[in-house]
Amino acid sequence: MLISKKAQTITISQTLAISAKANKMKAEGMSIIAFTAGEPDCATPSYIVESAKTALDQGKTKYTPSSGTELLRKAIVEKLEVENGLKYNFKEVIVSNGAKHSLFNALYAIIDDGDEVIIPAPYWLTYPELVKMCGGTNVIVNTTKETGYKITPAMLEKAITPKTKAFILNSPSNPSGVVYSKEELYELAKVIEKTDIIIISDEIYEKITYGIEAVSIATYSEKIKNQTVVVNGLSKSYAMTGWRIGYLACNREIADAIDSVQSHMTSNPNSMAQAAAYTALKGGSEIPAQVKVYEERRAYMLKRVKAIAELEAVDPQGAFYLFLDVSKSYGKKSKGEVVDSSIKFCSKLLEYGVSCIPGSPFGNDNFIRLSFAVSMEDIEEGLNRIEKFIKELV
Repeated sequence: MLISKKAQTITISQTLAISAKANKMKAEGMSIIAFTAGEPDCATPSYIVESAKTALDQGKTKYTPSSGTELLRKAIVEKLEVENGLKYNFKEVIVSNGAKHSLFNALYAIIDDGDEVIIPAPYWLTYPELVKMCGGTNVIVNTTKETGYKITPAMLEKAITPKTKAFILNSPSNPSGVVYSKEELYELAKVIEKTDIIIISDEIYEKITYGIEAVSIATYSEKIKNQTVVVNGLSKSYAMTGWRIGYLACNREIADAIDSVQSHMTSNPNSMAQAAAYTALKGGSEIPAQVKVYEERRAYMLKRVKAIAELEAVDPQGAFYLFLDVSKSYGKKSKGEVVDSSIKFCSKLLEYGVSCIPGSPFGNDNFIRLSFAVSMEDIEEGLNRIEKFIKELV
């Protein structure tokens, strides 16, 4: 066998077959409403685009420091202090090729073979794969409706063993949309503070919240800040998914290790995109207007779903996803086939012209994920089709 054992452990996305089938059906002329989007459905603000053009005209097309330009890193330091109440030196900030790259770098820098990483479920489907790529062992903690789909201090404490190296926290969460309150985060911090465990705090959706403020767990104490790698980026908040700029902030020891890794792995992030990211952080913002749009769509989807007895949604306080419990449909048949899993639910729903993401890759097979980074017109028609599908199950 030519393929490494490590590569063989990585799970291929279970949604690829559904996506391929949806694309084929669409190419054949069928109307497909796609609730699969993991990115804003608005364009990158024009002032950011113009700054990239200016950077090109100015010849900013060369290598930068592997950790990112000093200008951008200092802008990130300012952002973290002003918006999050966290003070860092710019040498404690590493700019990478998207927040996913930042997450990988952080895990690679701290994990040795066999180290355990605690991940609350439901989780973003990439977390367990990143841990496996780095040689770690996933310790999945299943949250429930009773805990608000959040990990509690007692659950966290129970999951900790002598092998625990890290704890991945995502607030606001993809896929559930839950947002931990300041009080909830600080109670978790009290558990971690008694250990040397590193918190990987994924805060990529921090600016997309509804009636609640996203707080960083790193604000709890100086010790917790020293044990936390704060991961963020510009993809969701500034509609810059394709620009591939993410960043992290952490203690100098971890930052230096990540810089060394990145210098050999990718060298620097895209130079023009770094210039645009600086402009985004320093310039005007169109984020509140887009969040208002998401909020209107969110309210509409929740209202529609609540009217369908077979469905139950997690009320999202952040991000732009509706995590939908469809398990009451399990055991019923659609066109002669038993619906017995989230993948089967999504596969049969596709026959009604709706594409969505099954919950099993997110760690909960009772759910599907619907994105509301989709036009209201598509949301209305898509929910009509979902309702029709549910009513025709026997």
